[in-house]
Amino acid sequence: MTVHQGEPHAAKMGQRLNWLRAGVLGANDGIVSVAALVVGVAGATTDNAALLTAGLAGLVGGAVSMALGEYVSVSSQRDSERALIAKEREELRTMPREELAELTALYRDRGLSEATAQKVAEELTAHDALSAHLEVELGIDQDDLVNPWHAALSSAVAFTLGALLPLLAILLPPPEWRIPVTFAAVLLALAATGAVGAVVGGSAPVRASVRLVVGGALALLATWLIGTLLGTTGIV
Repeated sequence: MTVHQGEPHAAKMGQRLNWLRAGVLGANDGIVSVAALVVGVAGATTDNAALLTAGLAGLVGGAVSMALGEYVSVSSQRDSERALIAKEREELRTMPREELAELTALYRDRGLSEATAQKVAEELTAHDALSAHLEVELGIDQDDLVNPWHAALSSAVAFTLGALLPLLAILLPPPEWRIPVTFAAVLLALAATGAVGAVVGGSAPVRASVRLVVGGALALLATWLIGTLLGTTGIV
């Protein structure tokens, strides 16, 4: 059998893409949100304790929020998939002839002749009727349902790893270098995560990186200006 390199023929692709989506989104959110937070605080004060407190609060709160959001979202998706599987199983039990005719029609709509579509439908029904209907009708693999715990863990870990970068970048350099070092580290990290996510997903890496870098730069600039203004006026 000939396998084309780079095409997603491997099993469990749905699970891996789900992990990738949650991981990339989590890392980007961790980088941008915590960076914007600590840069804003750094614009108002050079106190290490204040920067550390703000950064850790943003890291913990963001990681928990991301994990909870992913868990709720993916749980809803999995519940929908399970409901559709149960419905299809019941239809196969109560009206097998109609389901066979439906499967035949679906294969015929995909370009098979009537005779071939009928034969394929009959053979697949004899082998595993439920899997055949789920795949063709709904695009669901009953052995590859999305996992909310995996998505939540992936998102939380990725957010934490992403958030550590700006937190360290703002704390380690001397005060006069904190802002430029953090800006540079964050924008480079966003460019890298954008490129990696695009390459794995098969899209253009440059466009994805530019979007993230521009958005991240605007967020950092806005919070730094606000922090600087508040620090100058003595509000904080």
